[in-house]
Amino acid sequence: MLFLVAALLLLGVVMGTVAHAPLGFSLAIAVVIAVWLGIFALRERHGRRRHTSTH
Repeated sequence: MLFLVAALLLLGVVMGTVAHAPLGFSLAIAVVIAVWLGIFALRERHGRRRHTSTH
């Protein structure tokens, strides 16, 4: 629960910062985060296929 509160607080701080940043900078950061999440998702999917569970 404490982690959730901290995550929401951090999200609020980041959203407040983005509101004051130039649009080009915000879009560039959004693209970097999207690419990072895409790579993470592909690695997770690839890792799950390789290690199948016996349950």
